[in-house]
Amino acid sequence: MKVLITGATGFVGSHLVDYLSKLPNIEIWGTKRRRSPLDNLQSPVNLIDCEITDYFNVTNVIGDLQPDRIFHLAAQSFVPLSWRAPDLTIQVNVLGTLNLLEAVRNLSPSTRVLIAGSSEEYGLIKPEECPITEDQPFRPQSPYAVSKIAMELLALQYVASYGLHIVTTRAFNHTGPRRGEHFVESSFCKQIALIEKGKQEPFILCGNLDAKRDYTDVRDIVKAYWLALEKCPPGEPFNICSGRVRSVRDLYFKLVRMTNTAPKVRQKPELMRPSDVPLLQGSYAKFKALTGWKPEIDWSKTLNDLLKYWREKV
Repeated sequence: MKVLITGATGFVGSHLVDYLSKLPNIEIWGTKRRRSPLDNLQSPVNLIDCEITDYFNVTNVIGDLQPDRIFHLAAQSFVPLSWRAPDLTIQVNVLGTLNLLEAVRNLSPSTRVLIAGSSEEYGLIKPEECPITEDQPFRPQSPYAVSKIAMELLALQYVASYGLHIVTTRAFNHTGPRRGEHFVESSFCKQIALIEKGKQEPFILCGNLDAKRDYTDVRDIVKAYWLALEKCPPGEPFNICSGRVRSVRDLYFKLVRMTNTAPKVRQKPELMRPSDVPLLQGSYAKFKALTGWKPEIDWSKTLNDLLKYWREKV
C-alpha cells in the first residue's frame, strides 16, 4: 500500500511515519516544504517537496504518486497565529485542502483521504454540553477554527458530489515528544528544562491557566487516524479524544511535581487570546463503536516523555 502524508515532517506527521513504519507492506511517502526542518523524523520516509497552496505542485505529486491513502496533516495549526495572520491560515488550510481534493478527484479518485479537523471547530461550549458529541453545533472562536470547519465542509461536498472516500476527524488536544514549543504544555516543559539548567529564572510564563482541555497522547492519535481510513465510512465526522478534561493550571502543578525546582507562574498579557474556548471535553463513543479504538497511553507517561524530549533538546 502506498501512503502519502502531507506535512510529514511536522509533529503529528512524524509520529504517523513512526506508526506506519511498524506496519507490514506499506510504502511511506511524505510532503514537506522546501525549507522544512527534518529534526522530527525518526523513521524512514520518502520525502517530496510540495507547497500545498500551489495547485500545480499538488497535482504533480498526486498524479505521479497515485497513493492508496492520503493523510492530510499539512496546516497552519497554531491557534494564536490565526489572529495575527488570518489570511495565511485560510490560504494554507482551506485552499491547500481544496487543491488536494481537486487533485484527487481528477487524478486519483479511488484514493482514500483523511482530513484532520480539530475540536476547535466546536468553539464556545457550555458545561452542560459536555462531553461533546459530533452533533454539537459549531461556535468557532478563532480564524483557525473557521478554517477547519471550511476544510470539513469541503470534504463533505466532495463526498456528496464526486463519491470520493474522505473521512474527517475532529481531534481534541494532543501532545507528546516533538510538540512545538509555542503550545502550552510543550512551552511549560521547555521552560522547566531551561530552569533546571540555570538558563531561565524560576518563573514559568503562561497565558490562561483556567482553560480546560481534553488531552490525548499523539501516539494514540496517529493510530486512530489509521483506523479511521480503514474502518470508518466517508462523509461523517469522528471525534478523537480521551474523554477526560484537564485544566492548564492542573497541567502546571503536575509538571512541577516532576522537577526538583520550584518555579512560579507569571502570566503574560501577550499570551492571552482575544477570545478563548474555556472548556473542551469530547466523547469518542462513535469512533470506538466502529474501530474499537481507545486511548492507551497514560497522561503521566505523555508528560514525562515530553519533558524528557526538552531536557535532551536544551
